[in-house]
Amino acid sequence: MSEQRVARLGTVDEQGRPHIVPIVFVYDQGILYTPIDSKPKSVPPERLRRVRSIEANPHVQVLVDHYDEDWQRLGYIQLRGSAELIKQGAEYQRAIGLLEEKYEQYEELPLEGRPVIKISVERTVTWGQFAT
Repeated sequence: MSEQRVARLGTVDEQGRPHIVPIVFVYDQGILYTPIDSKPKSVPPERLRRVRSIEANPHVQVLVDHYDEDWQRLGYIQLRGSAELIKQGAEYQRAIGLLEEKYEQYEELPLEGRPVIKISVERTVTWGQFAT
């Protein structure tokens, strides 16, 4: 999973409506981190639908999938857990370091000062040929 570059984050808002967005991420010892980076967004970080949904309902799911033209090699992993925003502290600095190490784009798009979504994984479901 550490080689995967993109995943999908599923949240549910206060009215029970699902919302799914593509994310970049790092996974470290049962925790998944995904930044609210400074790529163009139409609202400030705290107004993003995913952030508002996490504040209303912290239960989330992340889907990382692998597609191959050889359908014997298809697979996915679902990570289910609880999400929260972190904005400072040692864990925040570690998350930023891991994200910057994985994605060289963050050299030009610094993460310092930007919130990070922390997902504590409670359950993992895999299917097919997906190597964790």
